Amino acid sequence: MPSRTVEDYLKHLYLLEKGGQTPASQVAMGGLAAAVGVTAGTATSMVKSLSDSDLVDYEPRAGVRLTRAGTKLALQVLRRHRLIELFLVQTLGLDWSEVHEEAEELEHAISDKVLEKIDTLLGHPDTDPHGDPIPPSTGSPKQEKLTPLNDCAPNTTAKVARVRDQEPEFLQFVDKHGLTPGAQFTVESHTPSADAITVRPHDREPVTLGSAAAGKIMVKVGR
Repeated sequence: MPSRTVEDYLKHLYLLEKGGQTPASQVAMGGLAAAVGVTAGTATSMVKSLSDSDLVDYEPRAGVRLTRAGTKLALQVLRRHRLIELFLVQTLGLDWSEVHEEAEELEHAISDKVLEKIDTLLGHPDTDPHGDPIPPSTGSPKQEKLTPLNDCAPNTTAKVARVRDQEPEFLQFVDKHGLTPGAQFTVESHTPSADAITVRPHDREPVTLGSAAAGKIMVKVGR
């Protein structure tokens, strides 16, 4: 079984490659080091080890990308993480703003047998509490075409599909204003020059967000 460190590197590399919506691409070592929380030298040493194990392709001064074997392992880690998050929310009643850190710990300890029991208990869900796709037991997760909220024009009606920021403060903010996955809303105004977009969630008061915050909320346009 891969070590916790190996799993962390592969998971973060997968997320950096995909960037949420884009095709896989080569990742700069500085970006990977920042995501894992280590120095560039430490990240480079680990990536060389992963390359020796055929889990990544590494080109000095160019970057790194997952191999097919590395992608498979990364998806297994993401599957554990996201199913655990949903289990903690739906079954144990934890708030969605606090389950990310808990899942970070549990994703390395839970067995495949227990994970599949959790998947069955939850009804084989497609997404976690934040709207992130849950990879299937084999293959890659379904990728939907989503639009960042800050790209929506005035009078657009849409539904929140995914919240990409896992920080508790941001999750509590969107929850307070009714912008959680599944919530419908209408864009009342969008003024890029003022870095502001105002939306009215159904049955809630309007809320104004800056473009950076709005860009963390992915939506499906239309009812």
